[in-house]
Formats: sequence, C-alpha cells, structure tokens
Amino acid sequence: MDPKTRPHPRMPIAAGGWSRRQTLQGFGAALMAAGMPVAAAAQERRRLHFLIPAAAGGGWDQTARAVAESLTRTQLIDTVTFEHLSGEGGGRAIAYLVATAERQQGTLMVSSTPIVLRAVRGTAKSTYHELTPIAALIGDYAAIAVRADSPHRDFASLAAAVKRDPGSVKVAGGSVRGGMDHLVAAQAFSLAAGVNPQNVVYYPYDAGGDALNALFTGQTDALATGLGELIATPRRGDLRILAVSAAERVPEAPEAPTMRELGHDVTFVNWRGFFGPPQLPAAVADAHAKLLGDLNRSPEWAEVRHRYAWQPLYHSRAEFAAFLAAEEANARRVLASLDLA
Repeated sequence: MDPKTRPHPRMPIAAGGWSRRQTLQGFGAALMAAGMPVAAAAQERRRLHFLIPAAAGGGWDQTARAVAESLTRTQLIDTVTFEHLSGEGGGRAIAYLVATAERQQGTLMVSSTPIVLRAVRGTAKSTYHELTPIAALIGDYAAIAVRADSPHRDFASLAAAVKRDPGSVKVAGGSVRGGMDHLVAAQAFSLAAGVNPQNVVYYPYDAGGDALNALFTGQTDALATGLGELIATPRRGDLRILAVSAAERVPEAPEAPTMRELGHDVTFVNWRGFFGPPQLPAAVADAHAKLLGDLNRSPEWAEVRHRYAWQPLYHSRAEFAAFLAAEEANARRVLASLDLA
C-alpha cells in the first residue's frame, strides 16, 4: 500500500458502524490564529482526512480514494487517511461530523445526490444543511446491469419481465429506499414497463460494492448503480450493462445503449462532491476548495476521470451552494412524480 494513502493509524478501514479515531487538527488560517507556527501550519496543510459515509466498494469510497490518489500524485497533499462510517444512507456520518465539528477541520466528507434526497424526504435528524459545502467535483452516470449469464440480453427483455410480474425481478442498489439507485430503477421501469414505481422490487444495500456482490451471488436479478462502479470492477466481464442514463453513448462503455436511445426520456448524472463540518472557518473552507480546484485542473485528475467514465462537474464553493439548492428543488419534483417522497 502506498504510504501516502494509508489508513488512519488508529482507524482501520471498516465495513461500517460507529468508530472512534484520532482526529487531525485544522489547517490554514485557523491553525495560525490558534498560535501554531507558520511552518507547522504549512506541514499540517499537507494532511487530509476523508470521511466516507458507507462501506468500502461503493461510489463514495471509489471517489474519495481516487481523489486521494490524485492529490498525492500531484503532490498537493502528502498524507491522506480514510474513515468509513456507514448507516442511514449517510446519516450517521453527517451526525458524527456535526457532533465532532470542532476537531474535524482537516476532514472532508464525500457525498452525492443521496444527501439531497434524504433531506427532501424529511425523515433525517441531521442533514447536509448543517455542513459546509466545499466543492462538487465529478458526475457519474447511472446504469442498469445484469450478470453476463442472465437470460435478459437487453433492457427491453428485462423491462418485459418487470411488466409481466414486477415481483419476479429483484433490483439491487447501493442506496436506501427512496435514494438515488432506487429512483433510477423506479423511473426506468415505470417508463419502460408501465408499472407503478412503488411495485418495483428494490433491495437496498449499504454501498455499491455490496449491491454488486448481491448481483454476482444471485441474490438479485439486476443492479442499478453508478457506471463508474461497473467499469472499475475487476469482474466487468461477468456483467452486461443494459442501459445508461447519459444523453449519448459513453466512450468508456460503448456497448451500453442510453435510455434515451431505447426510447425512454431518462437522463441523469449523479454529482459527487465534498463537505466540511459545521461552522468551518471561511479561510479553512476556502483552502479545501482551492485544493480541489487545483486538483480539478490537473492532467492526473483528467486521467482518473477517464478511468471511471466520470464527467467533469466541478462547482466552486460558492457555486456548489447554489447548485445544491437547485438539486433539492429538482429532487422534490422527481420524488413527488414517482410518489416516493
């Protein structure tokens, strides 16, 4: 393992649950204001801790580790550490970040569309509104896939099976019911098969990796997840991607037709970005945002995006806040239209 991307010395990468860890100190102006010497502050700026709100193997994990890899390759950061804290569709990680905010100034939590969906549903105790938006970085198309040995050779066949008997097709996803993967499957089959979205049989898993494993082991018949997760899996040859949510075919998966190409007006890209703890000093938040902005402009990051078929979707700190507000309004409309709010 690259020593620059090692797990936190007191926090092994875990599958989930609450954990205690040694925290990093804040950096930038906040450190110097606290009396830390300039040299020490500069050294601390070379460290970053990532909070991943799900088990290993999903899109959040994939994104955090890809960012960490690129930050060290570009020498923007010397040391990165990771912490998995799964549960409640990211809710436990948000609550943890809120409760420990004073000692989390060197922490960035990765998240994406589901963080908005859980806020819209109104059932969460803690939401992203309490956090400090830092920047959005990439977009990942949604995809629907089956095993390579599935009797369903194309999306039309799978949709026909759902139409005949919705209960006969079990769809896995790496988000909670009412989360992103569930919405993708519900919308796709409601349009293609004419079924009530609530009748789509959806099996929620803690992360995309668990959902993918459920498909491979035969626990489910199909999978709704991020395209990047399907492209990156070592078992890509054991999968058949039936449809993607892009407007045009994706060069990294040219065999996969788009939903629009199949006659269904479904286009969607799942943004992924980063949040800091509540009441993060502006100087520290700006330093985090600049770091991600510098990364976004690097050729190393462009290479990583290509590897996962991710789309450039960078939003600076100010833009990200406005983007989230627009995403929340759109999420309310989509959830209402599918009666899944």
